[in-house]
Amino acid sequence: MSHPSQSAPSPAPIVYIVDDDNGMRTSLAWLLESVGVKSAGFANASEFLSAFDPGVPACLVLDVRMPQQSGFDVQAELNRQGATLPIIFVSGHGDIPMSVRALQNGAIDFVEKPYNSQQMLDRVQRALKLAESRHAADQKQRELRKRLESLTAREKEVLRGVIDGKGSKRIASDLSISVKTVDVHRASIKDKLGAASIAMLVRDVMALWDQDGFNA
Repeated sequence: MSHPSQSAPSPAPIVYIVDDDNGMRTSLAWLLESVGVKSAGFANASEFLSAFDPGVPACLVLDVRMPQQSGFDVQAELNRQGATLPIIFVSGHGDIPMSVRALQNGAIDFVEKPYNSQQMLDRVQRALKLAESRHAADQKQRELRKRLESLTAREKEVLRGVIDGKGSKRIASDLSISVKTVDVHRASIKDKLGAASIAMLVRDVMALWDQDGFNA
């Protein structure tokens, strides 16, 4: 069963550079351009947060110390939004407690200025690979959430029964409906979720429902 949203090509990944040092932004943008990597630079946190597009696979090279909002403020805001883009922190005044804090809050790397160009490229390339896999997982989750929302209340009850490991007879008894009706609902659920079998999706559905606090 093919769906346009699944076959559409993923947009090209981008590296966001957020640093109040204009020279640093420019030199890193040139470095990335030299290996064909697209980037977008921002002088402060609010400019970046306004432009940030969660629909595009991306990683973020983020300066720790900036006026108004620090890199940690940006990280906290992205975490609040549920953004999954990998963050590489950069600091001219890096110290161990700072890097530990960054990594504990989900950053994947912490680099001290001045950094080695080749090492930075390697780190960015690694972050972009991670960004693309996280983005693909996000898209899959969004698609599944949309499909789950298309189920009727009764279909959700039947699906909850299937996820709880109950057979059609038990579900029919619990919901006071016939086994035949349960089987009709199961076929409809399978079709709406676009799955060869409901069993294939059980883990994904459970993870989503736990996350969303779903109760049938």
